[in-house]
Amino acid sequence: MKRTFAVALAAVFVLAACTRTVVRHGTDASPAVLSSQGSSHATSGDPIVNVVKAVRPAVVNVTTDLGASSPFGNPGTGVGTGFIVRADGIIVTNYHVVEHAQRITVITPSPDVQRYDARVIGGDATADLAVLKIQAQGLPTVPLGDSSALELGQPVVAIGYALALKGGPTVTTGIVSALGRSIQASDPNCDACQNGARTYSNVIQTDAAINPGNSGGPLVNLDGQVIGINTAGNASAENIGFAIAINAALPTVSSAESDPTAPVPYLGVSTQDVSQSLAFQFNLPTTSGAYVVGLSPDGPAQTAGVAVGDVIVQFDGHAVADSESLGTLIRQHRPGDSVQVVVVNERGDQKTFDVKLGVNPLPQS
Repeated sequence: MKRTFAVALAAVFVLAACTRTVVRHGTDASPAVLSSQGSSHATSGDPIVNVVKAVRPAVVNVTTDLGASSPFGNPGTGVGTGFIVRADGIIVTNYHVVEHAQRITVITPSPDVQRYDARVIGGDATADLAVLKIQAQGLPTVPLGDSSALELGQPVVAIGYALALKGGPTVTTGIVSALGRSIQASDPNCDACQNGARTYSNVIQTDAAINPGNSGGPLVNLDGQVIGINTAGNASAENIGFAIAINAALPTVSSAESDPTAPVPYLGVSTQDVSQSLAFQFNLPTTSGAYVVGLSPDGPAQTAGVAVGDVIVQFDGHAVADSESLGTLIRQHRPGDSVQVVVVNERGDQKTFDVKLGVNPLPQS
């Protein structure tokens, strides 16, 4: 039942692709300069207009040169989105935006269009997060919000370089349609994925349009704070898109900022919080823990024997209440550390696995 459910989801959702939408060499994917003047009907009292004016300067185009080793068969350029979180050039985007890149270029929006070479300083392949650094100072930034405070029906704004269209980032609006979703998105070129699908847990569902090229862009509330990272859309339905909750990304971003060269410990699991509804749906023997919805092929967890459908309830002698607490416990270790992971399977059996943590793989840059 669990595996059938996951496969069905994987057939529906696709990444809001960036490098997955290849712009061939010779095509200008750079944003054209827009007029800095707003339209005649825009007023400063409009909350959406105010949010866009505040956030847009910090939303950047992330262009990748895939080189001769492009997984798409031909050399090309991929286009995605990122957002600046620190004035000295720290940028957050999706991992799949820069995966396989031979060169990464960040382009700021108009009216002051600038191009910078970027390098990857941190990230989490399984969580689809990457943190970039460019050599710049005094850049505009966007503040990070609290995704745990989101409510159904709350208005949100998505900004990104959809479809590599010229003229700067695209703005779409909508509401928070659902919280705590767990989905799988087809990504056959993902090195850290299982069965050609990337698993996302505890994501935000929105009806704001999220299209190819939006990957890595911010989903913001009406206070202009990032509450999600736009990631996946639905190829066969309208008004269904998904964003990684910003709270899940904060530890990765903080780690990259504090020590850009430090290797990141890696368990190789994608998990979802065990709630009462999830426990009822899958007849789980526990109402807390981190439910394993995906495993990195040949990753530390899979190699040790952890399986999809297991619930991680202890890590290195500490209780695991949810996915966030599991991530916190993992990041307290170093790659190469040996830890005990205790799981409960669907039959209620408890098993203990000895796991040697790996190094979280990062894109080449």
